[in-house]
Amino acid sequence: MGCCDNRRDRGTAEVVEDRYKFNGSFHQMEPNTPIWKGKDLCGVTNPRSMTYVHSYGGESVFFKGLAEGKLLASRCDNPRCETKGSVYMPFRIHCPDCLGKNTVIDITDLARKTAKVHTFMITERTGAFNTLKTPIKFINIEFDGVVTILMGYLSVSEPKIGMRVVPIFKTKTPTYTITDLSWVPEGTAKDKLPDGFTF
Repeated sequence: MGCCDNRRDRGTAEVVEDRYKFNGSFHQMEPNTPIWKGKDLCGVTNPRSMTYVHSYGGESVFFKGLAEGKLLASRCDNPRCETKGSVYMPFRIHCPDCLGKNTVIDITDLARKTAKVHTFMITERTGAFNTLKTPIKFINIEFDGVVTILMGYLSVSEPKIGMRVVPIFKTKTPTYTITDLSWVPEGTAKDKLPDGFTF
């Protein structure tokens, strides 16, 4: 493809006979533009558009759950494991102690009743893909009966350590990424939620 082609042939993927089938172009060049300092040419931009494939494998159930308004965790149910019964959020396919496959469990109600801010950080930098509005209020969330702490972001209000929060889900036009899950203080009104999010 030349540098001036449009993006009609952008890369896509589907599953055919249990394998990925790729179509289109996953790397598209765009026209260079000069960089000037007054009348002196300093360089050129070299823009490229890339399409990446991020395979979810056993975690796909977690991301699909977010789009359905569910917070899914995993639990070790191996009777021979020293840490049997441990619940993991973020979602883990396998127990880190016995390496057995974990059981998927729904902790949406548990999160609504017990989630609270363990610690937080506010940043003006959004990361590589600039998908969240700044300032971003990153929060670490703890839940009763869960042995790990989840990192997320607060969409409404200012974070405080110990603040009770509830999950909200981007169920309208979900991205099937972790940004489909956010948090708001307990008691937040429905009309205060960001566009596309529901309780």
